[in-house]
Amino acid sequence: MNSRKLNIAFFGSSLVSAYWNGAATYYRGIVRALHERGHQITFYEPDAYDRQQNRDIPDPEYAKVVVYEATEEAAHRCLTQAEAADLVVKASGVGVFDELLEREVLKLKTDERMVIFWDVDAPATLDRVHHNAQDPFLPLIPQYDLILTYGGGDPVIQAYEALGAQRCVPIYNALDTTTHHPVAPEPRFACDLAFLGNRLPDREVRVEEFFLNPAAATPDKRFIIGGSGWGDKPMSSNVTYIGHVYTKDHNAFNCTPKAVLNISRESMARYGFSPATRVFEAAGAGACIITDYWEGIDFFFEPEQEILVAKSGTEVASILAGLTDEQAKAIGQAAYQKVLSAHTYNHRAEQLEQLLYTKVNQQALALSGASVTDK
Repeated sequence: MNSRKLNIAFFGSSLVSAYWNGAATYYRGIVRALHERGHQITFYEPDAYDRQQNRDIPDPEYAKVVVYEATEEAAHRCLTQAEAADLVVKASGVGVFDELLEREVLKLKTDERMVIFWDVDAPATLDRVHHNAQDPFLPLIPQYDLILTYGGGDPVIQAYEALGAQRCVPIYNALDTTTHHPVAPEPRFACDLAFLGNRLPDREVRVEEFFLNPAAATPDKRFIIGGSGWGDKPMSSNVTYIGHVYTKDHNAFNCTPKAVLNISRESMARYGFSPATRVFEAAGAGACIITDYWEGIDFFFEPEQEILVAKSGTEVASILAGLTDEQAKAIGQAAYQKVLSAHTYNHRAEQLEQLLYTKVNQQALALSGASVTDK
């Protein structure tokens, strides 16, 4: 197996800011793990959406961060710099000139340089292209060496391959043990149930169902909601809205409440096998997690032992009513042990390496005139 260390150019939304950027934790975990395995990563991110004004980490030691102006000229300069890479990654949802980048990175593909599309919101991408036969990304799908996703399982794999993808592989969210871990509780986050997530169109109805309705139905319980955009949302008096929660506070946010709620966006719940980053963040802090139901939960955690599952807001309220402190602590500890044993970013980076090296070997065999089955 070719195991050389790679110079990777990565075009994404932001590595240094989690502001309106739910993929930040995922990027940091993957990039850090790849760096620790000897690879060099340059992360190109646009100066957009006030992310640089709301940075929550300095430039990390595990990647070179290039922040470029939100102009076509600046994007093209970054693409020129990426010609020095062995591997070029275009992530979905950069937010600035996505169509340009998706088209232009493919011009960097050579026999020696792979180009990958990394979809951090495959359900949204697939829904978009299925509803628009003229979507400019659609004819590009077969041209990428690989399509990676951070969730979706067989439904996403089959959907991408039906659109002509050479290969589609999920690299699931995971735990970064260097940043997410148990800490001492903080009184400001004390409550019976906490939820963290930005207000998005395909999440809002589910937040009403799984969080706001149970809160209104259980006035004797205390609830906290964090994330951007909820300020004008009607809520019962036992719900406290705390706004954007910076990454440095996530551990305390997860460690302090009796339970932490995960609510999937509608599209991710529909495709299944799409655990949000916050699930692994919370598990890594030893939190007792209550999640809405989606297919594939048991692929990651054992229901009732390592995670609690609710199919409705009524079930959320019922779980809270019967959940003791001792039960919550036991479930949180079981989830913590599971992520350490099977769901860290080191596990994901190892999977990615094996995938990349297999692809490199296949390309080398093809160039030499031999078939993979001959070897």
